[in-house]
Amino acid sequence: MVHEPPQLFPTVDVPDHAHYSVGAIIFTIGITGIVGNLLVIYAFTRSQTLRTPANMFIINLAITDFFMCATQSPIFFITSMHKRWVFGEKGCELYAFCGALFGICSMITLMVIAVDRYFVITRPLSSIGMLSKKKALLVLICAWLYSLGWSLPPFFGWSAYVPEGLMTSCTWDYMTFIPSVRAYTMLLFIFVFFIPLIIIIYCYVFIFDAIRKSNQKIDRCNTRDTVKRFNKMKKEWKMAKVALIVILLYVISWSPYSVVALTAFAGYADMLTPYMNSVPAVIAKASAIHNPIIYAITHPKYRVAIAKYIPCLRVLLCVPQSELHSLHSSFISTRLSTITNRASDVSGNLSQSSTVKSYISSASDGESDANDSSDGTAIQLPRIVVTSESDLFLTYENWNIV
Repeated sequence: MVHEPPQLFPTVDVPDHAHYSVGAIIFTIGITGIVGNLLVIYAFTRSQTLRTPANMFIINLAITDFFMCATQSPIFFITSMHKRWVFGEKGCELYAFCGALFGICSMITLMVIAVDRYFVITRPLSSIGMLSKKKALLVLICAWLYSLGWSLPPFFGWSAYVPEGLMTSCTWDYMTFIPSVRAYTMLLFIFVFFIPLIIIIYCYVFIFDAIRKSNQKIDRCNTRDTVKRFNKMKKEWKMAKVALIVILLYVISWSPYSVVALTAFAGYADMLTPYMNSVPAVIAKASAIHNPIIYAITHPKYRVAIAKYIPCLRVLLCVPQSELHSLHSSFISTRLSTITNRASDVSGNLSQSSTVKSYISSASDGESDANDSSDGTAIQLPRIVVTSESDLFLTYENWNIV
């Protein structure tokens, strides 16, 4: 008699086509997410019109989504083809850790994007010059450290990383009904899902309120200054809407998985079938492909940048040749228009304060450090110097195109 060695990880009795179907879906998600997020990273880092402090958050979101797809999809696909987990205990822990780290960091980054839109739209004066590249980088470092802090505890005995669903993927242990596991699950949901979600909702409620008040103000007094401010707010609102769509899709993708985990947390784990565990996990991992798709559809500057630097995609993105030629001139005119609008804002609010002394070099969307044109030519932007109510002037220092 030949005795087969016992398998370290259990399997589930489901038809083979269930594993193969999940594997095919994960493979598609992985390819789409890797290619799409690489395009987002490439466009936002190559184009000077997109290389701004605020857009560093979008780049970070694309990075987290890219690594989510790169670390999860290939492994998930291989194990689905084998119909069981084949990478051992350490492989399971590392796989689940990467999923937790990049998933949490994506949620925190979305919260940061919402907060940034909140300040830009509801407090435009106080947000001028507030976000620089160094500050944006510091915020992102804090987001990664926060995510790491919630991803490491299972390695040290607080909960654990174990196989789930069809036993072809791994995640943190939310099925075991013991105090330590339930405490970790509860705190994880509070601090990495519900609190960020509440902050996002708070930000967008006040963003909607600011837009509503601006509409009412422009209806009452249709002055030139009011129209300028309203037009500036509309530009900021366009970016906020794109971010809102990405956030909503992310929350919708992770909601089924949250329901499953909270069901087990409440003590009803016996009601969950392998399919009920695996399908929400697949939907959650699909959240990594929403970001590039949304930006390819709704973000005009991103589409033009992709069409310029990757010409073979111009037809697919439906970008006319005229938009490519106008990219450089649009960049300069947008910067000048924004600076003029912000100077007008400061001038209109100087009556509320006796003395204001600040240096403002920021532009819409937090574009404070973009001093180059989209085709690589160096531009030094004008600096607005506000010293007092009677002394508001623009100094165009070395306005040169090299």
